[in-house]
Amino acid sequence: MITRDPHAFFEHARDLAPDFGSAIARAAFLVAPDGFARAEQSAGDNRYMAQAQAFDAGRAGAQHRALHQALSQVLPTVCFAGDPETPDALFPNNVFATARAADAAPRYLVGRMRHPVRQREAARSDIRRFFEDVLGYEEVDLSQQPHPCELTGAMVIDRSRGLGYAGLSERCDERGAALMHRAFGLRATLLFDLAQGEYHTNVVLAVLAGRAALVSPAGFADPAVAAAIAGFYGSRGIVLDAAEQAAFAANAIALSTYTLWMSAGAARALRDETRQALASAGFAVATVELDAIEAAGGSLRCCVGEVF
Repeated sequence: MITRDPHAFFEHARDLAPDFGSAIARAAFLVAPDGFARAEQSAGDNRYMAQAQAFDAGRAGAQHRALHQALSQVLPTVCFAGDPETPDALFPNNVFATARAADAAPRYLVGRMRHPVRQREAARSDIRRFFEDVLGYEEVDLSQQPHPCELTGAMVIDRSRGLGYAGLSERCDERGAALMHRAFGLRATLLFDLAQGEYHTNVVLAVLAGRAALVSPAGFADPAVAAAIAGFYGSRGIVLDAAEQAAFAANAIALSTYTLWMSAGAARALRDETRQALASAGFAVATVELDAIEAAGGSLRCCVGEVF
């Protein structure tokens, strides 16, 4: 099922058991910020990206290593080398993703990136061989077809129920979303337009271990869609304000059942009621300082590729 109708989508979703697959990843992968610099092509539709003078490669590298060390205490975390020719590669979840539905062989996806500077990342043979030759995953390569589909940047997934939330923008069109729906093997996908100036769904929405959601209505063209998503998760549908969104609070990820990871800057921006709602949902908040990395227009969730 792929639809733009939230009512129809959630009528269907309410009948789905949380038995589609694991709600949290088995492992994670990162790409080091080698050659960290402003990518001018990406800056054209990423309003979160700072000016070139704000980029500090040394600080970004140190913060990324700290992130790697922190995540390694929670789950196996592999870090691939970066490349100065692909300065956005430290955000690999847009280019590579994995899927492990209960009734299908595990597979890895390669996304179709909008900008040529990011399309180079999809050609990396080392990451492809890691998934294919080392892990034995089947390949689903979407990178050569014409429709942008920037994987788990554009589509936020409730892995426990097999639900996709695809925000449409210049980085994901309807056809691209349909290709991802099929490639991830999802049960249902809700399509909606992001607000003007937003580029990725994972900056305005996070689904946390299938139990809760962080939702920023300001990032949706139609706030009623955001309300419907939050409502589906009941008291655990946590609504963020615009300041929390701007600090990347929605760019968060649950890598264990009861721990939510976000940048230290995002955590500092949380209102008391947001903190209380997360605690009520059973989540402790773990943080890493990522202000230098956030200059590139993404935050912690963007850095983390998940292995299911």
